[in-house]
Amino acid sequence: MTVTVRVPAKVNVQLAVGPARPDGFHDLANVFLAVGLYDEVTATPAEGLRITCAGPDAGQVPLDRTNLAARAALALAGRHGRTPDVHLHIAKDIPVAGGMAGGSADAAGALVACDTLWGTNASREELLDICAELGSDVPFSLVGGAALGTGRGELLRPLEVGGSFHWVFAVADGGLSTPAVYAEFDRLTSHVTVPGPAVSQDLLDALAKGDPAALAAAVSNDLQPAALSLFPKLTDTLAAGRSAGSLAALVSGSGPTTAFLVRDAESAREVAGALRASGTCRAVRVTEGPAPGATLL
Repeated sequence: MTVTVRVPAKVNVQLAVGPARPDGFHDLANVFLAVGLYDEVTATPAEGLRITCAGPDAGQVPLDRTNLAARAALALAGRHGRTPDVHLHIAKDIPVAGGMAGGSADAAGALVACDTLWGTNASREELLDICAELGSDVPFSLVGGAALGTGRGELLRPLEVGGSFHWVFAVADGGLSTPAVYAEFDRLTSHVTVPGPAVSQDLLDALAKGDPAALAAAVSNDLQPAALSLFPKLTDTLAAGRSAGSLAALVSGSGPTTAFLVRDAESAREVAGALRASGTCRAVRVTEGPAPGATLL
């Protein structure tokens, strides 16, 4: 038996970051939008736990038990008193270390694939609980669509979306560590009082209406200054996308992928072409959202 699960990338249309908590995390108001770039995780029976990966940047993906997909299999097996005998193959299309939750997506995909392969019949609540243990973005990778994440991002409230939003993503030549970006955020804000995170009602209204211009006016990312501090060349990429006519330009999550909201498919082609010609990024991807969460194929 073989089970394959498709899982989406995400963009944060709002990422409001509060002060550091005693546990080292930050409280967030994190508005996730799943977009149509996907990894596929395939689970097959094996003797022991094995991870393989193919696709763009596959060489950067760890193939040991530090891989989030491996950790997902171990967590599910541990809860159900079984050995994690599975070969997980990741077909990688989400940028690696790019702020688009590729590792989190693989964890959610592995969880659903192993649950199906092993017949553990975990409830949705149990799967979400394991996701939250694995990482702040993993629950959203399971759910998809659009959602407000609070706490450290793992507490989700689904959001209404009134239409499809077109995006262009510029993949940077290099990666950024999420913990390093948060550490830089703490350094940059050490001399000020960081307020508690609050979601933008204008942004929620824009999502519900499916209005790209209104959404563009409301997007924000509190981690962007930290990402730009650690990866200054992203400033040139953002400028190239803005000058090409994007409605909004921002760093996706902790970066270094940059995200450009555009009006329609034609605008997406124009902005993508300009970004490719700019020489400020390694690759360009065009897609739209919302997209469904972890889906059995």
